[in-house]
Amino acid sequence: MKPILMFMMPTCPYCKQALAWQEELLREHPEYAKIPLRIVDETREEDFANAHDYYYVPTYYVDGEKICEGQLTRQDVQRVFQLACSETAAAQV
Repeated sequence: MKPILMFMMPTCPYCKQALAWQEELLREHPEYAKIPLRIVDETREEDFANAHDYYYVPTYYVDGEKICEGQLTRQDVQRVFQLACSETAAAQV
């Protein structure tokens, strides 16, 4: 399993939606709970966030590779988790 890194802000409505979809996906796919997942609040971990190349939240990285950022769909979030489970290289959304 490849680690997922998510950047978010607590006041962002798109982040709230992505987090809700994550919870749904974790309930639907218990195997996703085994994926190392770090959720970074960029307002609390500004130095760490600034060390990464992104402009919008939410942003997802899988195994260090940026997969998607900004306003996402449920399918985008699901794809992040699928890529984290796969053995093949990730392709950006």
